Amino acid sequence: MRQSLLFTKTRKDAPKDEVSKNAQLLIRAGFIHKEMAGVYSYLPLGLRVMNKIVQVIRDEMNALGGQELFLTSLQDKKIWETSGRWDDAVVDNWFKTKLKNDSELGLGFTHEEPLTNLMTDYLRSFRDLPVFVYQFQTKFRNEARAKSGIMRGREFLMKDLYSFTRTEQEHADFYE
Repeated sequence: MRQSLLFTKTRKDAPKDEVSKNAQLLIRAGFIHKEMAGVYSYLPLGLRVMNKIVQVIRDEMNALGGQELFLTSLQDKKIWETSGRWDDAVVDNWFKTKLKNDSELGLGFTHEEPLTNLMTDYLRSFRDLPVFVYQFQTKFRNEARAKSGIMRGREFLMKDLYSFTRTEQEHADFYE
């Protein structure tokens, strides 16, 4: 893609409300667009860079025996109540909402509980282990003050890798 064909153009100045140097430079170069504090859209150049990074990581995860999946961003309150982490006193950065039928749900800030719940349907015996699964997923964190540009936003892409092993030693070996 030729630079002259991009709808984005370089800018001399970053938005006055952007304090993070990384975001200032990426905005000026036309890689991202600031929607609001801690929330950025990836423009064509930024998306190309991000997709290339994702592919490098995907290749490495597959080489380790990882299996890619994609979990939902909407998460069931009941699963999180079971682990004791639904309460704002325990985890204070949830985005939570109610559906029209008045049931509550959260926007995923992590996926440990939903993935563990999912695996109970598929892992029947220790013979099914080890299993290594990963995903690239949009995460949501209700940060009190998003101030680090794309490094600590309210909405961001994250790669998670989860391992289910037979023993603690098997887990430690895989982790290393």
